[in-house]
Amino acid sequence: MDQPRPDFEPRFEPVSDTRLRALSDELSQPHHHLELIREPVELARLSVDFHTYSPVLTAKLRGCEAQLAVKARAVEQVMAVAGACARHGVPLTVRGAGTGNYGQCVPLAGGVVLDTSPLQQLRGVDPSNGLCTAEPGCPLADLDRKLASHGRSLRMVPSTYRTATLGGFIAGGAGGIGSLRWGFLRDPGHLMGLEVVTVERQPRRLQLDAPASHALNHAYGSNGIITAVRLSTTESIAWQELVVGFDDWQAALEVARGLPGTAMLLNALCLVEATIAARLPWPAGCSPPAPGEHRIMLLAAPDSLPLLPHWVQRQGGTVIWQAAQGRSRSLPLRELTWNHTTLHWRGSSPHWTYLQMLMPSPEEPLLSAVNQRWGNDVLWHLEGVRQQGAPRLAALPLMRWRGQEDLDALIAQCRDLGAIIFNPHVITVEDGGLGVIDADQVAAKAAFDPDGLLNPGKLGGWFSHSRG
Repeated sequence: MDQPRPDFEPRFEPVSDTRLRALSDELSQPHHHLELIREPVELARLSVDFHTYSPVLTAKLRGCEAQLAVKARAVEQVMAVAGACARHGVPLTVRGAGTGNYGQCVPLAGGVVLDTSPLQQLRGVDPSNGLCTAEPGCPLADLDRKLASHGRSLRMVPSTYRTATLGGFIAGGAGGIGSLRWGFLRDPGHLMGLEVVTVERQPRRLQLDAPASHALNHAYGSNGIITAVRLSTTESIAWQELVVGFDDWQAALEVARGLPGTAMLLNALCLVEATIAARLPWPAGCSPPAPGEHRIMLLAAPDSLPLLPHWVQRQGGTVIWQAAQGRSRSLPLRELTWNHTTLHWRGSSPHWTYLQMLMPSPEEPLLSAVNQRWGNDVLWHLEGVRQQGAPRLAALPLMRWRGQEDLDALIAQCRDLGAIIFNPHVITVEDGGLGVIDADQVAAKAAFDPDGLLNPGKLGGWFSHSRG
């Protein structure tokens, strides 16, 4: 049962030199064949992600750094690290490529960072149902290429597809390209099983089915170490990239709302207003937008192309550019969407930040009210998603940073107008989601990490559990 979220954050002291030395001595034993990292530059690199998009998290997480890092290349090595940390009482934070934005893999309590990115084996693809089993360090793009030889593809990927790893996407991601068709990662039917290592004096290697795995999905690696993922896939489709221009924002918004309701098969839809469109690095051959031109980016199935240009033209849009995905040497269109939009904007305007929300339906009252209050301090970037089976629009608006008070005011206004906020300026799983404790996540932590050593401070429900 979900419970209200306690409103406080824990504070931690670094692990003592004595305990850290004892742990290091154990892990340095030759039979473990572990790579231990102590160099300050590498420790700093392995202790960060892209939480720097948030001025709030940048300040809160400053100085949070691992005291030791370990690279694991086999599940047996993961078990050795988990057992040693449990025996010595040393906090353990697991990471992959570090492409997340919420500080998921930043070690609040110091201790050890375990890098599982070398675990990259595709263990198998079931030809009867397309389910794949792969290790957490698999880069998503590499995994997709391997699946292609089986005629399969990942259902959804983040815009960081070329660098993000599978384990990090399951532990810290929520959706992305493909969410227009498939919804979100925590929707039933995507994650079908996990192999998990527990953090105990004698670690266990467990095989969890889909229901048991749900509590570890988007839990920031706080309640079990993922060593393999069993995931549903979809048929491989040669998606076509299209850029559509609009002179009128309302026309663009109507297309973004209406196109997913047609029978044309789409995998992504991203709408950016003209000010943002003018600053994006469009693919080679795609003309820059004219002044005041809003743009929609699409990934569409080939069989939609005979109709799609005519359909959008009737709605006031013009197809500016089109290419087969992966056939151009230019930046993939997906790397202009989701949080890559934020990345590109901040490249020249680092004093800006962003929000994440599911928009109410209809969207126009919220858009108008925010524009009236904030003017050019908020710029709109919308993404097509599917929520509980229905097409919806999510938003990742850009916001000029003027301090916490303005951020809180914008969040409150959007909530009052019906938006569901996924706040990227907070530390815990719950605060970044719906703001309530997931009892199943807490129960999984009690079962798989009884001493609370995994990524301490990130699972808010554990505070109440450990205090009570």
